[in-house]
Amino acid sequence: MSDKSPSPQPAFDLSGKIALITGGNRGLGFAIADALAGAGAKIVIAARDDQTAGECIAKLRGQGTDCIFVQTDVAQEESRSRCVEAAVAHFGSLHILVNNAGISIRKLPEQLSLEDWESVIAVNLTAPFALARLAYPHIKRAGGGKIINIGSLYSTFGAPMVAPYAASKGGVVQLTRALATAWAKDAIQVNALIPGWHDTDLTARARQDVAGLEERVVGRTPAGRWGTPDDIRGAAVFLASSASDFVTGASVVVDGGFSVQG
Repeated sequence: MSDKSPSPQPAFDLSGKIALITGGNRGLGFAIADALAGAGAKIVIAARDDQTAGECIAKLRGQGTDCIFVQTDVAQEESRSRCVEAAVAHFGSLHILVNNAGISIRKLPEQLSLEDWESVIAVNLTAPFALARLAYPHIKRAGGGKIINIGSLYSTFGAPMVAPYAASKGGVVQLTRALATAWAKDAIQVNALIPGWHDTDLTARARQDVAGLEERVVGRTPAGRWGTPDDIRGAAVFLASSASDFVTGASVVVDGGFSVQG
C-alpha cells in the first residue's frame, strides 16, 4: 500500500509564509526581505520612510512578490500594534518576524544625555521585545514559526562611542535566548542574526566619523573585505525556514571571520 501522506515542504522553501520585517526598506533589512521573498514568502515591510519603502515594495512586486508596506515607528506602542494588526488583517496570518530596525547615537558616554540613551534602547531593545510579544499569539496560532532578532558585533565587543547601541545589542542576544526557552513549546524558534561590518547607510556614517575604520576592518577580516547586504541573505533564509527547526536561542554570526581573528 502506497504512502499517500503529503511530502514535507523543502527545507528552505517559504511558500505560503508571511514575514514581517521592521526596517525592511533599506540596507540589511531590504536584503533580508528580498531574500525571504525569493524563497517564496509574502512580505510586510514596516518602516517610517514611505518613499524608500514604496520603492522597495515596487521592486518586490516587480519580481512577483505579494507584499505590503505598513508605516511604522517601532518606538511607539500604538504604531507597533497597528503594524502587526495590519499584517495579520491583510494576509490572515503571521509566521516570521524579523526585528531589524535599529539606530545608533555616536557619542562618548559622558556626552550622552538620558534622552539619547532611552531613544536607542527604545528602538533597539524595547521594540523587539514588544513586537515579539505582539506577534507571538499569531505565530502560535499558525502552528509555529520564527523570530529573528538582529544583533551586532557590539553584542559582545565594547567601543567608547556606542554605549547605548552596544548595551541594546547585548540585550538583544539575551532577549533572544529568553524568548527561545519560553516559546520552544509552541514550535517557535527565536534566533539572533549577528552581522559584521557590512556596507550600509549606518556603517557609512561610522566610516566618516572614525578615521581608519575602513582599513582596520579589512585588515582584521580574514575574508579581506567588508560585507555587503547580499552576504546576509542565506543566513536569513536558513533562520526563517524549516531548515532551522532544531536551532533556537542561537546567535548566527555573518562577519567574514572578523570576530574569530586573533
